[in-house]
Amino acid sequence: MQLLALFLMFSALTPSVLAEEVEDYSGLRLSLPFAFYNETFGLSAGWVEGRVGYLQPQARILGTIIAGDTGSATGFLAAEDLQVPRWKRLFIDPIFSLGYYNDADTYVDGNPDFAGERAGTNDSNKDNFVTGSGSDVFSRVRFKYLLPIGHGRNQVVPDYSIRDGFLVSGATGGSSLNPFESGRSFFEIRPFHRALVSDGDDFDGELRTNGLDFVYFWDNRDFPVNPTKGVGLKLQYSRDFGWFDSTDSWTVMQAEFDAYHDFGESAWFRSRVLAFDFWTADTPSWSENGGVISNRPPPYTGATLGGLFRMRGFPEERFNDRSAIYYSAELRMTPYWNPFDQWPAAQELLGVEWVQFVPFGEMGRVAGSYDLGELHSDMKWSAGIGLRAWVQGFVVRADTAFSDEGVRLQMMIGQPFQF
Repeated sequence: MQLLALFLMFSALTPSVLAEEVEDYSGLRLSLPFAFYNETFGLSAGWVEGRVGYLQPQARILGTIIAGDTGSATGFLAAEDLQVPRWKRLFIDPIFSLGYYNDADTYVDGNPDFAGERAGTNDSNKDNFVTGSGSDVFSRVRFKYLLPIGHGRNQVVPDYSIRDGFLVSGATGGSSLNPFESGRSFFEIRPFHRALVSDGDDFDGELRTNGLDFVYFWDNRDFPVNPTKGVGLKLQYSRDFGWFDSTDSWTVMQAEFDAYHDFGESAWFRSRVLAFDFWTADTPSWSENGGVISNRPPPYTGATLGGLFRMRGFPEERFNDRSAIYYSAELRMTPYWNPFDQWPAAQELLGVEWVQFVPFGEMGRVAGSYDLGELHSDMKWSAGIGLRAWVQGFVVRADTAFSDEGVRLQMMIGQPFQF
């Protein structure tokens, strides 16, 4: 990955020719094979397929499949902004994933080498995990109602126009810090279900949860797919009532705030955007009696750090506890030149309209109580650089991050923050 980034930086530095025509954001299609390597999948190959404006002009649909030489495989399907007929302010965002993971690591108790130490805590050993093979099934349906305020007062469906992958008109936020004047405000209800089944030498069991998220989201970003200005605020209350096949009942409260500032153009870059994110979580239902914890969420949800979105230099769900806090900042630098313009055959297939180089840094911590002093002491850190590209209406990212526990490559569709 690092070699690819260096090659792109020092290959042809010829400025790309910018288009003069404004493009309708709807109607773009992403169809792309890819390959990568990580510890879970090994040497892997996959395919991603995405559409903008499919089924409905404002909708986005994305699907991907991945298979690796370790025997692990997964599939993912999601849609966004599907408008409910006759309820023009009500939208649906379904997500579904199904995976089989061979010899995957999970940060839960059970490793006999670490008896007496709870896995996933801030001070836990990086090798305190259990290894097993099994399935992971996740589904969530977000029902979101657009409030008639701000940019959502008179325009229910955004009308974005872009040129060379950048917004030129139709911004839906960033003009004010008053939610009654700027941005799109949503009330959301999100039924969710996830079942992780793992069979290993030290752990053989299931971690299941289902329940509801209740969310208020003020999306005051100019262009949510690739923001250059504005802010976002999300307040979330999640509840597993212990019904059906849940492992336990629990309650988690979360808050997230992100902000963007565009430093404008320079001699080398057409855009330089500083992006900041703050997130925190607490589990008020958490109960501990004689070393036995009850009414806690599974380690893959709640106050969790590590993986694709927070603390990218650590494995997925490396840290999990009752409470968590997280800070991140990254500088998204988009040069005038586009290396893919030098490869006509690849450009014809991919349609890459810009690339970004993104240095970033992160700090975070989990703790056994929501104590701001403890949460801001002995914090973990992660830093790295991302290589991102605008491909047919989607941001494709590959972030290389390092921490005191190693170096990791995280690949995903979409910018981080406010996932």
